[in-house]
Amino acid sequence: MGFEKFGRKSFTAVTKTAKFVDFLGEGKVEGTVCKDCGTKFFPPRADCANCFSKKMDWFEMPKRGKLETFTTAYYAPFGFEGDPPYSMGVVDFGGGLKLFARMSKALKPEEIKVGMEVIVSPIKYDDGQLSFEITKA
Repeated sequence: MGFEKFGRKSFTAVTKTAKFVDFLGEGKVEGTVCKDCGTKFFPPRADCANCFSKKMDWFEMPKRGKLETFTTAYYAPFGFEGDPPYSMGVVDFGGGLKLFARMSKALKPEEIKVGMEVIVSPIKYDDGQLSFEITKA
């Protein structure tokens, strides 16, 4: 599968980390890890930003983490005009591993609290596009 299936709107079809979308289709959110120095990355990287190695592998991201910060958007860029309002947040899994994603539409902005335990899960939109979102644990 190509990268054109990722996100609400995909603006690119070619990337060295296109396998990320295949994992989403299998129900997994994956990051990359450097085989040389062990540094983990999310979003996935094709090359290590720490030691510059090209020897990368995949690992499954933790399912649970703590919400570090969030915001609610009441406007949207081109292609997302029908989405607002929507919330986005940063999940901290510990050890420097973090993830940025949209919050589930099932969560109302007033229910979202910094420090709450959250789950990150793959999702498939009605149009077949794949992504991942943050939900309350």
